[in-house]
Amino acid sequence: MSLKIALAQIHFSVGDINANLDRIVNAACHARDHLGAAMIVFPELTVTGYPAEDLLLRSDFIVVANNALYQLLDRVSDIALVIGFPEQDGEQLYNSAAVLHQGAMIACYRKQILPNYGVFDEQRYFRAGHQPCIFEFNGCFMGLTICEDVWQPSILAANKEAGAEIVLTLNASPFNVGKISQREAIICQHVQEAQLPLIYVNQVGGQDELIFDGASFVADAQGDIVFRAIEFQEQISVVEFHHGQPVKADCAPLLTDIVAVYQALVLGIKEYVRKNGFQGALLGLSGGIDSALVLALAVDALGADKVEAVLMPSRYTQAMSIDDAIQQAVALGVTHHCISIEPAVTAFNDLLADVFVGQGKDTTEENIQARCRGVILMAISNKQGKLLLTTGNKSEMSVGYATLYGDMAGGFAPIKDVPKLLVYQLARYRNSLSPVIPDRVLTRPPSAELAPDQVDADSLPPYEILDPILERYIEQDQSAEQIIAAGFSAADVARAISLVDRNEYKRRQSPPGIRISTRAFGRDRRYPITSGYRGICKSS
Repeated sequence: MSLKIALAQIHFSVGDINANLDRIVNAACHARDHLGAAMIVFPELTVTGYPAEDLLLRSDFIVVANNALYQLLDRVSDIALVIGFPEQDGEQLYNSAAVLHQGAMIACYRKQILPNYGVFDEQRYFRAGHQPCIFEFNGCFMGLTICEDVWQPSILAANKEAGAEIVLTLNASPFNVGKISQREAIICQHVQEAQLPLIYVNQVGGQDELIFDGASFVADAQGDIVFRAIEFQEQISVVEFHHGQPVKADCAPLLTDIVAVYQALVLGIKEYVRKNGFQGALLGLSGGIDSALVLALAVDALGADKVEAVLMPSRYTQAMSIDDAIQQAVALGVTHHCISIEPAVTAFNDLLADVFVGQGKDTTEENIQARCRGVILMAISNKQGKLLLTTGNKSEMSVGYATLYGDMAGGFAPIKDVPKLLVYQLARYRNSLSPVIPDRVLTRPPSAELAPDQVDADSLPPYEILDPILERYIEQDQSAEQIIAAGFSAADVARAISLVDRNEYKRRQSPPGIRISTRAFGRDRRYPITSGYRGICKSS
């Protein structure tokens, strides 16, 4: 007996239920008419998009989402749909999966394992289900699971015990570095233990900070992957089952970490601009490494005709910075402008001269320069309807090496979760595709150029030291003592941790940015702004 099942690795827009229904119908009809599929499996919470966050607390939204299933029953026939939706049952809401076929709902499953860590808040919205759901289709008994369920071996074991011959799992599993390999290793181990073939359909696309990588796959009963979809791309594919076992199909190769991060960042920019209705993007191009990478990412995401760069030199800007910025703008074919900030800086300094009398120059004057740039960029963004991309990286955001309402001004921060050393790696990778970032940008010492002969190392430990400390403190929650025990100097550790702890207020006011690590600022890492705890304290 042969059965073709389609995997709908496509993106859905959070909250846009009508558009999501159209995408469901179009995908189902394509799978039925062009791929010969008898069933198509969609990602988690297909109808509403994921994560819908507090939209799920609105009763009117839930009513529309539940009514959407009845529309699908009328709009699609001759192919079974496996759809994720928020199921309202009395006062309770469930993260559910329904099987729709020939005008009827033939099965409905409620997710049992509700993640409540990292970026996940599912226990805020949903009640957990408590039993497996097995249904018969074309002579085969199938089990339904949703995302976190299959990370637990007990759920697949329960499906096997209940009589399942194939397990279908609907997913919205967000990307971070190394996630795909981890996901496949854990789930395939559970598949092997249960001896159950499994179809894993993952969402693809960007939703605010989160990126969904796709990489849907099918594993046979031995836990071997017999099909894998392409990462970071929409794809509707079909896997054929003979007597309950999947037939080996094309397996897209896994991307290296650097390539995967680059593609995730490109996808994140593209989706944020498109879904929020911007006309394109712009950024301040300084001649430094961070803005160079963001410009390349933006062009790869949107096309050169949708991206604009603004050079804003001051008296401290070196000629080579201007030359390198123009060279990159020309290489990428983007419109660029050069606007000196000196008149604005002079005007502000004159305005404040009486207030500042008798006080020497300090970072205040440096910040005035950055804030003049922020005003210019926001004005152009407002006038042209283009999204202003900020160019700060994770290392800077960690220690507060950024100016509120200055270089932090903007609507989206593509490399907010990218440490400085990784910025260089990504820039070199981009140049391996075509040389668009001048070599000098990759080799000169990084500098904010807000004071004479300024370099980052004047204010921060070298990034080769700083980044590993930050990774241990922020992403691994290690104490100062643990970090020092790993070989870092007590002075460097104390300095870095002190900067992190006292700059939470800045991070709270920063634009959203793309998550590529296991612990990004924002949804992942939620620290109080006002806190008496200091990570450099010795344990008692």
